[in-house]
Amino acid sequence: MQIQPKPATIKNPAEQFTGDVYLDLLAAPQQDGQHMVVAKVRFLPGARTAWHSHANGQTLHVTEGVALMGTRDGAVLVVQPGQTVYTPPGEEHWHGATPDDYMEHLAMFERADDPAASTTWLEHVAEADYHRP
Repeated sequence: MQIQPKPATIKNPAEQFTGDVYLDLLAAPQQDGQHMVVAKVRFLPGARTAWHSHANGQTLHVTEGVALMGTRDGAVLVVQPGQTVYTPPGEEHWHGATPDDYMEHLAMFERADDPAASTTWLEHVAEADYHRP
């Protein structure tokens, strides 16, 4: 057993996010056989991911604020603090804060054997698709 040092908070790249989004990596594979990735992700008002998918799916648990999550069929979910959402492997989606509020969630997924294939980033979310139902 060993305590892991806390990595620095990073600002997520503009190529994959709209607005200001910050990530604290809580758990990442340190050796062969480990696959779990857990991060605390903080979205300033109006910030959101680009469309993306995860090779092994993703679980999100909202801890503060209200999250919006969109799917390719046009549905937008409103996720409250304490609620958890699972996106299946390969499902394209986006998630972020409402236009007026901060939001924080825990993001959890299993890294693929090829770490570069764990998350596939796509185009930014069009303004028309980013809305609260």
